[in-house]
Amino acid sequence: MSKLNQILDHMATDHLDAAVISDPVTINYLTGFYSDPHERQMFLILYPNHSPLLFVPALEVERARAVVSFDVLGYVDSENPWEKIRQALPSGHFKKVALEFGNLILTKYQGLQIVFPGADFSDLSPVINRLRLIKSADEIQKMLIAGEFADKAVHIGFEQIALDKTETDLVAEIDFGIKRLGHEMSFETMVLTGTNAANPHGIPGANLIENNALLLFDLGCMVNGYASDMTRTVAVGQPDQFKKDIYHLTLEAQQAALDFIKPGVTASQVDRAARQVIEKAGYGDYFNHRLGHGIGMDVHEFPSIMDGNDLVIEEGMTFSVEPGIYIPGKVGVRIEDCGHVTKDGFEVFTQTPKDLLYFEG
Repeated sequence: MSKLNQILDHMATDHLDAAVISDPVTINYLTGFYSDPHERQMFLILYPNHSPLLFVPALEVERARAVVSFDVLGYVDSENPWEKIRQALPSGHFKKVALEFGNLILTKYQGLQIVFPGADFSDLSPVINRLRLIKSADEIQKMLIAGEFADKAVHIGFEQIALDKTETDLVAEIDFGIKRLGHEMSFETMVLTGTNAANPHGIPGANLIENNALLLFDLGCMVNGYASDMTRTVAVGQPDQFKKDIYHLTLEAQQAALDFIKPGVTASQVDRAARQVIEKAGYGDYFNHRLGHGIGMDVHEFPSIMDGNDLVIEEGMTFSVEPGIYIPGKVGVRIEDCGHVTKDGFEVFTQTPKDLLYFEG
């Protein structure tokens, strides 16, 4: 059954008069057409008894028509998009309309209130999340390829490590190297040296690579519409024993979670498998984020692998496993791989070694 038909089945069950898809990634997932409309409006509108409508900015009409087999309607910047959508609706009453609540900003919501006056809006996001949750064999193959490029990217970074270079020097080399291979990074590359890595979402800057310290790389590539995401922490020079101990503790926690994952356990239990290793060593307060996040066409997707989430893990789910220990002013370590759940375990998409790698300062 096609993805669109699965949503139409939900619409029939829920007696919906229309469903409006607003997230560009979801539109791509359902139709194969991708565009970032920026401040303009773009929607995929589904009806139970009519052909779908893809509404796009006028400058995207021809490209959209080359991809989808149903109606494409465009609007120029000087037109009122809400009125144009309203006029394009098939005749009938729209009493129950589903929207992607997880994506809508307020101005879009207010505009859709004009399009569907008096309609009762419900949330389609859980349906979309469930649809995207289990990846097909083709999707997993694409994610394996994206993982291969993440491995290439981090090795580009490794080759540039030098004490006369800054964090942003390494970021620039990585990003340019992947562009030369024909792809884009899936999010802003992070290279964090020394204590800067003690901020889980630190910002690379003009900090020179520190000697006798740890160096963190967090990066991913977007290949064939699918994202990768990985983190490696390496040694520059000879870090002290404390830093090395924190590294090996983080690696032990990740491996505990990777070994635990299989169909039938819960997301909360997977998080617990890693977290208890760090807590037992006395560093629980320094692991201050969830263990992982879903990944696919977006870098961060449903579900969250975290405490309190009783979602049952199923074959075909894809998510990250990324424990970290961040001690302000001292050290920051994170080790991350994304992968997919198999019938009896978990297979990662990235293969860069995780034994602590040493580079000359």
